[in-house]
Amino acid sequence: MTLNPDRRFYTCEYCTSLYFPEENPDGVRVLDEASSLDCPVCQLPLLHAWVDDTAVLYCGRCRGLLLNQYVFLAIIGYLRSRASGPPAPLRSLNQDELKRALTCPSCHKPMSTHPYGGPGNIVVDNCPKCQLLWLDTGELRRVITSPGWDRGQWG
Repeated sequence: MTLNPDRRFYTCEYCTSLYFPEENPDGVRVLDEASSLDCPVCQLPLLHAWVDDTAVLYCGRCRGLLLNQYVFLAIIGYLRSRASGPPAPLRSLNQDELKRALTCPSCHKPMSTHPYGGPGNIVVDNCPKCQLLWLDTGELRRVITSPGWDRGQWG
């Protein structure tokens, strides 16, 4: 299988069939191609992935997500507009997560750890210099399914 130039699907060189990776529960299509950046938690190479039409990086071990902080709102808007069913129960913020210190995979400087101001009561890590945002496994899903603003209108 060869990854196509738009990097969203594979083509079989033998039969020319196309393979589109399935979305995981967080709406991420993970490709089996390592990036040049390592996971800030596991220190393993992050994998290329997609959320809708947005390229992101994904850790195959801890299932965290690294993305540009400015496209994060667009991704959240898209995924919340697709959400169906009742919102998940409201969770309280885990204060222990604020004590963690991660290093930016791009510039290797300390990332800023703080509560996310939107729905979901999650703690995010971001690098203001590189404009990267780290989400732990399940945090994207918490924001998508959380109560609060009308999920069909938020974005």
